[in-house]
Amino acid sequence: MAANPPKLKTPITGNERLKNLKQTFKTKYGESPVFYACAPGRVNLIGEHIDYCGYSVLPMAIEQNILAAVSVNNSGKIQLANTNPQYNDFTVSCSEDIAIDRDNPKWYYYFLCGVKGIQETFGITCLAGMSCVVDGTIPPSSGLSSSSALVCCSGLITMEANQKSLSKVALAEICAKCERYIGTEGGGMDQSISFLAESGTAKLIEFQPLRATDVKLPDGAVFVISNCCVEMNKAASSHFNIRVVECRIATKMLAQARGLDSGKLLKLAQVQTGLKASLEEMVALVDEVLHPEPYSREEICKLLSITEEQFSADLLSANTQHVEHFKLHQRAKHVYGEAARVLQFKTVCDSERANSIQLLGELMNLSHASCRDLYECSCPELDQLVDICLKSGAVGSRLTGAGWGGCAVSMVPSEKVESFLQAVRDAFYLPDPRRAAMEPQSLFVSKPGGGAAIFLEG
Repeated sequence: MAANPPKLKTPITGNERLKNLKQTFKTKYGESPVFYACAPGRVNLIGEHIDYCGYSVLPMAIEQNILAAVSVNNSGKIQLANTNPQYNDFTVSCSEDIAIDRDNPKWYYYFLCGVKGIQETFGITCLAGMSCVVDGTIPPSSGLSSSSALVCCSGLITMEANQKSLSKVALAEICAKCERYIGTEGGGMDQSISFLAESGTAKLIEFQPLRATDVKLPDGAVFVISNCCVEMNKAASSHFNIRVVECRIATKMLAQARGLDSGKLLKLAQVQTGLKASLEEMVALVDEVLHPEPYSREEICKLLSITEEQFSADLLSANTQHVEHFKLHQRAKHVYGEAARVLQFKTVCDSERANSIQLLGELMNLSHASCRDLYECSCPELDQLVDICLKSGAVGSRLTGAGWGGCAVSMVPSEKVESFLQAVRDAFYLPDPRRAAMEPQSLFVSKPGGGAAIFLEG
């Protein structure tokens, strides 16, 4: 794995999308781009909502990506445009402090997250002027990481335009942190796979330190992505951050119950490390220490011996200040169980056993049930879609991404793919006119793709 994102020479004439993007750029700005940058979306095969708890995840990059054409200039401005007419142009001065409105998560604020992250990393007082046109093929708000791919693409562009150099690992860590400017307290999976992905292999992504290990998916299995057509923007709602907060509180409660210094612990993985316990023992500890009924603010403050003010300042995020009750038992039980499933998934892939596909399918199904019942991050349309996928020939099917809408990923035996696609089309998409119109971009086979890169015309 190369240390830095690759710079590839690509003939524009042989690539219809690059050719169209170049023409759009010339029409918009009256000049040709200097370089192009792309960052892929991802599908998480297993390991949902556990990266921000410190646990490993198992995603792969997909072919759908964010692609941008860029020129560098002395205009003192960053000009942004999008090939999709529903996304407005935006211009910001290079000398201004870059402001990101987390209450109004427009597309260009995600771009500015990447700009700001690179600017702060290098202490750049005045950024290079840039003109950019962005083109995306990742369905927005679908759980395939379109927003993180845009942040990663922007970080890569800003680094290149300002003649800086960073490794893929450093870029992934910077982009994971700077996406929080828009209010999403994610764990780093999306940015890590966007930079560290390699064609033909899924990756086990581990954190602290960040590293990626190849995972060979079984021969004879195909992964199919299907969008339930319910959009969910993580930054525009508090669902996601409520779960982050619930896991943070559960961390404190479990640590305190076992005599650890809860003041220093924020992630459920840290409790396991502190206790030197297995994941199975952590699941048992959750059942022993945390009650299934929701906890009130008052009960949490009493048990942790903190004030309401400390609770709000130290444990809640800006968009969760209104929450009164917290489901700690269910969230922690999902995290420890899901962390174990990720490791089991990799073990099965590594073993190349004859029944690997069946075993992986069972793990995916258990994962979806846990996301649905314990983490409550599914929705009726997703549950219906997963059910249809299983009835249509999938061995395993589960929601992927944050949930509350977006996509399911299904593992299908290769000989059943065509019949599977048709059955899902007939049962889920065609009966509904809106879904039927979205189906060409919503149901597709995915293979592990490569990571973020810069392209030079040549």
